[in-house]
Amino acid sequence: MSLSMKCRIAGLAGLLLSPLAQADFSIPGFELVHTVPLDTELATTDLRQPGPVWIELFDGAKSTIDIGQFYAADHPGSVLERVIERLEAAGKRGVKIRFLLEEKGIRLSEASTLERLRAIPNLTLRVLPYAQLSGGIIHAKYMVVDGRQAFVGSQNFDWRSLEHIHETGLRITDATVVGQVQAIFDQDWQAQAALSAHSPVPLPMAGQAPARSGNYLVASPQRYNPPGVGDSQLELPRLLGEAKHEVRVQLLDYAPLSYGPDKTRPYYAVIDNAVRAAAARGVSIKLMVSNWNTDALELPYLKSLAVLPNVQIKIVTLPQAKQGFIPYARVIHSKTLEIDGQVAWVGTSNWLGGYLDNSRNLEVVMRSEAMAKRIGQLHEQLWDGPYAKALDVTADYPAPHPGQP
Repeated sequence: MSLSMKCRIAGLAGLLLSPLAQADFSIPGFELVHTVPLDTELATTDLRQPGPVWIELFDGAKSTIDIGQFYAADHPGSVLERVIERLEAAGKRGVKIRFLLEEKGIRLSEASTLERLRAIPNLTLRVLPYAQLSGGIIHAKYMVVDGRQAFVGSQNFDWRSLEHIHETGLRITDATVVGQVQAIFDQDWQAQAALSAHSPVPLPMAGQAPARSGNYLVASPQRYNPPGVGDSQLELPRLLGEAKHEVRVQLLDYAPLSYGPDKTRPYYAVIDNAVRAAAARGVSIKLMVSNWNTDALELPYLKSLAVLPNVQIKIVTLPQAKQGFIPYARVIHSKTLEIDGQVAWVGTSNWLGGYLDNSRNLEVVMRSEAMAKRIGQLHEQLWDGPYAKALDVTADYPAPHPGQP
């Protein structure tokens, strides 16, 4: 066995076997969970990685596991393979598992992974064509265990998300937020059943206006949010409108454009207007996006933003893994926001049209200095590191080809 292979195995073993060896970062009810891409200089020793956290959740499950995902893709020898083994063990001991998948995610999924999931005892897998509800997709990535714990983050149910992509998520034990995540899953599970039966899809009951203090969940699309869950499309501009000094944002993609059903790119100004308004008030905007954000349509909008006073934009390019090219990997995929060292946002949406307006996404807002500081440090680590380069408004950038070397 080669030395590089031995090092890789040792690294994976460390991820899986010593989840408690690292000091986790958390505030009451929320633990920050971070995927450090292998073969990068981005270690975060105070944060646990999602593989051990998911395994811990599945091993501790007593009655139910509910999982909502865009797609599912495993790989032999991966961390996710070990995660699925623990999900199988939970099913074998009688835990009832519901797995809800987006219909458009089928083509992104590995057929062997779906076959393996369907074979798990006590697991029911349903596919929801979310476009029939709102025109969007299930883009959220989350799970709920025993109605007492939840996980929400940028990590897809994809082996690359646990090893080769920069991701950020939250393990949640806050009873209110966990209950809201559970209500969203139940709403969408019922919607799938109704569509399958060619029946009307039930709409959530109207409730009181959600609280905006402390730590809370917002989601999209608003029409299908359970009572008490705020509207992401309303909350994000409102938070940006409250910013006074500095805003740090990390995303895969940013552009005031949508993905239309006819492959057009309609203008979507909701977020971009709020960002520009904050900069005009004197707020420092530090926006960091992936090198997949440089196509011919999106790049001009980034450049138009970068020339404004108080706006800085950097593009992050991660190095290839030592094992060679991995399609649809080696990229920053976290969706985080930090405002004035006071507010942190960890979610599942990119900042384009089609995410906060008509797709199922979840975002957690934490009015916590401690969490805002740690999210800001994650941003700063990349911002000041070797992989982030300032956007050059005079330069041409290559069109992204994430599936090709």
